[in-house]
Amino acid sequence: MNYRFIRFLQLVLAGLDLMTLNLIVLVTQLWLSETIPMDHFVVYARFWLFLNLAWMLVCWIGNLYNERFINSFELFTRRTTRVYFGWLGIVMLYLYFFQQFQLSRLFISVILASMGMMLLVNRFIYLMIRHYFRHQEYLVRKVVIIGYNEVAKKLVHYLEEEGMNTEIIGFCEEQENVHELSNYPIISDIGGVIKISKQYQVNEIYSTIGPEQDGEIYELMMQADQECIRFRIIPDLSFFIKRPVYIDYLKDMPVLSIRTEPLNDVSNRIKKRLFDVVVSSLVIVFVLSWLVPLMALLIKLESKGPVFFIQERSGRDNQSFRCYKFRSMKVNKDANSKQATKNDSRLTTIGKFMRRTNVDEFPQFINVLKGEMSIVGPRPHMLKHTEDYSKVIGQYMIRQFLTPGITGWAQVNGFRGETKTIMQMQQRVEHDIWYMENWSIWLDLRIMFLTVYNTFRGNKNAF
Repeated sequence: MNYRFIRFLQLVLAGLDLMTLNLIVLVTQLWLSETIPMDHFVVYARFWLFLNLAWMLVCWIGNLYNERFINSFELFTRRTTRVYFGWLGIVMLYLYFFQQFQLSRLFISVILASMGMMLLVNRFIYLMIRHYFRHQEYLVRKVVIIGYNEVAKKLVHYLEEEGMNTEIIGFCEEQENVHELSNYPIISDIGGVIKISKQYQVNEIYSTIGPEQDGEIYELMMQADQECIRFRIIPDLSFFIKRPVYIDYLKDMPVLSIRTEPLNDVSNRIKKRLFDVVVSSLVIVFVLSWLVPLMALLIKLESKGPVFFIQERSGRDNQSFRCYKFRSMKVNKDANSKQATKNDSRLTTIGKFMRRTNVDEFPQFINVLKGEMSIVGPRPHMLKHTEDYSKVIGQYMIRQFLTPGITGWAQVNGFRGETKTIMQMQQRVEHDIWYMENWSIWLDLRIMFLTVYNTFRGNKNAF
């Protein structure tokens, strides 16, 4: 990847968006200056500062300028839309909770609407910037590839697909090893790679041949360093692993993983935990404070037994924890081994309503606040089910790498409630693993929205 060009785009785009926001506020303030009293200057200045801080916060949480998004206009525009609405929501919360009645409603409306329109304009400016600078010589990365083999062909395909200011000069390979026509010329043998790189002003050399295959490679690495040419080696792991691998480092030791886990990153874990604490605290204060007494009364009126059903369930790293729910069944001996089924005779009348509307899950926000659960994650299973399914489903225990959630990717995709077959549980596990490998704050928000939507729409598996 052309990191020089990527960093350039990131700085330009971040600066352009922030400058646009401040320009909008400044122009709007000048336009409405006659209607803004001077004694409210501090209130407007504070709002101006908050707009900037909120924008930088949502951009950071949403990874708006991440190289993965700015490589594609479509992805970048879609991500910008999400970030904009996130920013809009934070601003609305600020206005509501801090009761900013001194701010002009017209002033607020113009700024929020103008920011949305100008972000769209900025994305088209981004297209022009990228098109213009794509052809600037000082931002073009020239590449030479050592070796002409299957790995080299795949590398060329990926570099062409990426298309970020990369010019492939050609291959360096011994003539006796070339038995077909190549898309790019064979410009030298392996020994002449440094000479040819200097001639074509190459920035990077990719070697698909490792030092263990050809001792000359190590010497070429040293020579490339002396000529200020970056030298990269692409190992061929296909003999051992037939799927993508992810490389990390323990000091100077490479560590290969067969899957990526965004929540292994400390900053991502902090984001998710902070989100969980804030949302669960709000739910406990504003919902559970009145819901618990109400449900306690209704549950007690219909059947004997405790208000809460507390059950040991499998948590992160397969550590058990006490999961809280409103009791939706009559007290029975099968509660810790048998799933609820359709028309289950154990369900109470209020219990059927609670399970259909997910009200029975609300006490789990206490588990979230305690850190035993997350708002979004794989649903925690009964200990017996974890033990049984882990023996018949190969990847089952991978889902236990994550903190379990009140709702999850599997649940919003129809895999909730009773699992009658091994295939149904297999599909649930596959969705949980996909969530683990693709986690983001925005994915959590999407799952929460779909959970609420499905609750109002109704779910045939909610029983």
